[in-house]
Amino acid sequence: MRRWILAAGLIPAGGMALAHAGVENPAVKARMDAMSDIGAGTKVLGNMARGRVAFDAAEAEAEAALARIATRAAETPALFEAQEDDPKSEALPAIWADFADFSAIAGDLRRAAEGGDVSSLDALRATIQQVDATCQACHSVYRE
Repeated sequence: MRRWILAAGLIPAGGMALAHAGVENPAVKARMDAMSDIGAGTKVLGNMARGRVAFDAAEAEAEAALARIATRAAETPALFEAQEDDPKSEALPAIWADFADFSAIAGDLRRAAEGGDVSSLDALRATIQQVDATCQACHSVYRE
């Protein structure tokens, strides 16, 4: 399970640049940009948790990544409030069918990031597990 959780933090960032090419709807582009920022933050944390980046030298970067995730998670419900669409969008209609649940998951992500602890490598690993779990909870229901 640990391998899956740590890998999940890297998945969102990988294909985002390609997904954004050709997006015509500015509201959808703004949503995709926010999700990309969250993905970039999880990638930073995942790389540290895996030892690809020295933790001691990057604790401040981890704190910045958590702050970015928390900020973007807080913005997420407003970005999705209007049911906008674009052929490049990966957002499923289920978002608007159960917007309260979708918003609650965004709140869970914000709280996981705000309450995240990066004071040690073990704490960082526990934090990325919580962050990734909330991302997966949303993506499994609300994203293609």
